[in-house]
Amino acid sequence: ITEVIDNTLNPDFVRKFIMDYFFEERENLRFDFYDVDSKSPNLSKHDFLGQMFCTLGEIVGSQGSRLEKSIVLPCAYLFVFSCRGIPGKKCGTVIVTAEELGCCRDSVLMQFCANKLDKKDFFGKSDPFLVFHRSNEDGSFTICHKTEVVKNTLNPVWQAFKISVRALCNGDYDRTIKVEVYDWDRDGSHDFIGEFTTSYRELSRGQSQFNVYEVINPKKKGKKKKYVNSGTVSKYILCYWIFKVNLILALTGNPSQPTSLHYMNPYQLNAYGMALKAVGEIIQDYDSDKMFPALGFGARLPPDGRVSHEFALNGNPQNPYCHGIDGVMEAYYRSLKSVQLYGPTNFAPVINHVARYAASVKDGSQYFVLLIITDGVISDMAQTKESIVNASKLPMSIIIVGVGPAEFDAMEELDGDVVRISSRGKFAERDIVQFVPFRDYIDRSGNHVLSMARLAKDVLAEIPEQFLSYMRVRGIKPSPAPPPYTPPIHVLQTQI
Repeated sequence: ITEVIDNTLNPDFVRKFIMDYFFEERENLRFDFYDVDSKSPNLSKHDFLGQMFCTLGEIVGSQGSRLEKSIVLPCAYLFVFSCRGIPGKKCGTVIVTAEELGCCRDSVLMQFCANKLDKKDFFGKSDPFLVFHRSNEDGSFTICHKTEVVKNTLNPVWQAFKISVRALCNGDYDRTIKVEVYDWDRDGSHDFIGEFTTSYRELSRGQSQFNVYEVINPKKKGKKKKYVNSGTVSKYILCYWIFKVNLILALTGNPSQPTSLHYMNPYQLNAYGMALKAVGEIIQDYDSDKMFPALGFGARLPPDGRVSHEFALNGNPQNPYCHGIDGVMEAYYRSLKSVQLYGPTNFAPVINHVARYAASVKDGSQYFVLLIITDGVISDMAQTKESIVNASKLPMSIIIVGVGPAEFDAMEELDGDVVRISSRGKFAERDIVQFVPFRDYIDRSGNHVLSMARLAKDVLAEIPEQFLSYMRVRGIKPSPAPPPYTPPIHVLQTQI
């Protein structure tokens, strides 16, 4: 659902929708248009304006990936709704554009202010807001952000906002970004004050004279010889989140047999391997050095068979780090040959292990993610709840993936989505746990790639907000953006 734009027959929607595009599949789309009459979420309470059908391939295959198509009011709605318009006739047009997303995962935090904007209101000053547009490959522009309205001022300071670099310029630092300045009017006929253009490369220079932009109204400039500008807009702050992840892996389970979840099938990954690869391959992109301490718990260790709930999978307690997820997978499979997996399933020791590291880094430079994959029912619930409550004050999140047929009802209590977890009368400062049973994501057709994708999407969905909530509560600002990479210029000599 898009946002609602008040009092206009020509809306330009900001909200974007990310979809997977498959060339070999027909992906049908339907767009329904409504005139909103109240705050009710029930669509039947609003006026139905019409609909448009197309396919995703139709949009992508259009010139410039820009499809313009008529909105039509179906005949069936003549009997259901009391709508304006003639059934089967055109009710306006809709323009849908598509663009392949770049791989850039950066986000920026920006804030803008303006000075001496044109006065547009008769009885007051102006109620200015900014509209950001990114340029498309065909030279057109697509709206990507709107600021809030600052009432009755010619020198507004807008609130800081966070936006992905992909949404702003699709990862192309030199792509043109157009910014329009408007005076807000209640009837929706907002007055155009002026505009300017920039790029992400310019914005990333930091707060300086390079980031003060003249707001130009082309019509005024063409009519008035002495016209200078309609005010200026300055980039107030530009910051950028550096999200360094320390991934800790904890494993527990039963001895390896052909029926075991740890069974090493030469033809496919076992349940543990699928869960680890699904989550790890995504989250490793956010770790700077790709070195992950990988721990196991619930095993008898050689040579004396002592039970450990905190041992290095690579067999090196002084340096338990593995290079990349592939290194963790290799250490996991190697450990199965050297240790005897053994219960009970105690989570508190490994949570406390990570918490000790997190407690030493509270300046926002690092954020820790603990991934626990288990096929056993938790044995130390009281101690685990206390550990989670204590860890909720630290820069860390916990992902728990349950594999196998065990009953994981107790695990749901640790996931504080509905009821915030507590211990000894003390509640967790924030929700830091996400639990999912892997069996809920297994594709019935046996497509393991699809199963892994579904799992990763759900277990990682809460991490960004958990990360940001920790930073916000403590007032930790993101680090200044590093300068964009500029490739060296090579002089090519051609012999003719």
